[in-house]
Amino acid sequence: MNKITVYERADFEGLSREFTCDVPDLHELDFGNCIASLKVVGQPWIAYTQPKYEGDPHVFEEGEYAAVERPNSFSALRLVHHDLLDPQITLYEQPHLQGACKVVSEETNLAYGYFNDRVASHVVQRGVWLLYQHPNRGGWHCLAWPGERVDDYGAQLHFQARLSHLRPVI
Repeated sequence: MNKITVYERADFEGLSREFTCDVPDLHELDFGNCIASLKVVGQPWIAYTQPKYEGDPHVFEEGEYAAVERPNSFSALRLVHHDLLDPQITLYEQPHLQGACKVVSEETNLAYGYFNDRVASHVVQRGVWLLYQHPNRGGWHCLAWPGERVDDYGAQLHFQARLSHLRPVI
């Protein structure tokens, strides 16, 4: 069973709630902006800083998080329903899936190769991906979903061809 248990204080203390399905607005359940620790069983969950799955996404894979990175900031929760096995994303050097391309199937720090800060578009074949602006999972980040096609990073993601790190959600 896939579930997330959220707690109002660090170290799994205080009030708690358990969810097994998406929650578009935690405020409606009197639990908005108060999560400080959590436990995930099964598939990953995404916590958003705004209701209706808006704002910054934060991915929590199976495990226990005694102190979340941004406590008291989550307003929505979404279960990742997608198949996460055998992830694959194709990166392109130019907008509209043009130019040199690179197929990626595992966590990759682009700073160590020729594609660092050169990606301008992508298409996700399989899996859910986290894309980071800076090396080592740093800077601004966003999610990329199966079947997603982003034709222009500058117009759609505000990355301005500055993708430096990516990893599949597992």
